[in-house]
Amino acid sequence: MRQAHPLSGLPQPCILVLSTMLGLLTMLSGLLISAAHAQEAWPTRPLTMVVPFPPGGVADTVARPVAEALSRSLGQAVIIENKVGAGGGVGMAAVAKSKPDGYTMLMALSSISIIPEADKILGKTPSFQLNQLKPIARFTADPTVLVVRSDSPWKTYKQFLDAMKASPGKYNFGSSGNYGTMHVPMEMLKANEKFYMVHIPYTGAGPAIVALLGGQVDALATGPSSVVQYIKAGKLRPLAHWGNVRLVSLPDVPSFKELGVPIEFAQWSGLFVPSNTPDAIVNKLREAAKLAANDEKVKEIIGNSGSPVMYLDAPEFKTYWDKDAGDLAISVKKIGKVE
Repeated sequence: MRQAHPLSGLPQPCILVLSTMLGLLTMLSGLLISAAHAQEAWPTRPLTMVVPFPPGGVADTVARPVAEALSRSLGQAVIIENKVGAGGGVGMAAVAKSKPDGYTMLMALSSISIIPEADKILGKTPSFQLNQLKPIARFTADPTVLVVRSDSPWKTYKQFLDAMKASPGKYNFGSSGNYGTMHVPMEMLKANEKFYMVHIPYTGAGPAIVALLGGQVDALATGPSSVVQYIKAGKLRPLAHWGNVRLVSLPDVPSFKELGVPIEFAQWSGLFVPSNTPDAIVNKLREAAKLAANDEKVKEIIGNSGSPVMYLDAPEFKTYWDKDAGDLAISVKKIGKVE
């Protein structure tokens, strides 16, 4: 016996409304299924990892082996883009304002916490805010190291300090830019020890180190991974570092705390994405970052550069970052306006 259509007893207007609603529900269901499938398939094209400094610095040194490991885990190429300027601010702002689809990442240093605060001190509108970026993983966390050329007359920190105090303004130091991770620790040292050196900002750690090697600047502070090769080659001499324990890569170099100077500064490297990136994509990146941090090749490359991997997953990294950002904001306010 032929069954009646379930809507056959209803008035014609009701039938039209219900039919339209059923059609829309079917379409919506199809869109949700398609979106879920698309999200499951992510990534479907190459990704970009922005390094906001020139090649040769700490961020670049960490980014390249990590990018290669991420490529293997995600099944897509991860392309390094060195987007430099404003002490890292140009590249950081570009990622903060990029489409939150997981295809654009940022390998940043601790200067990410400094730049918005420095912009305020300079009377500028910050180029980005910290809440525009979401942490994925921390890879390294090293204290900066004070280095001079091996042919300089200073073989100890005391000799260096005596020379700075004897001739205020005669000597200079290089950095990766105003308020960057090479600038802030030197300003902390100058303030605590009450001496004056001329600050020469460059576009990144790489150019600043080249300037030191070439005799254009007299000293600088940077992460061990940027200079350990030159120290081993006898071209640079480390005098002290901003940590609280001896470094594995430089066991004979004292910390400033050992020398009676109460300062500390860590130059960490971490991976970020825009804050509105979907959780499913963030979780995939976290998994891939964890694999990268535990990859033997990555640990060997980064370790050989003088910076052992010190991995933190997103929740722990966020807690660490919040505290570090607060401490750095206080330090920047103490430094004040620097043109």
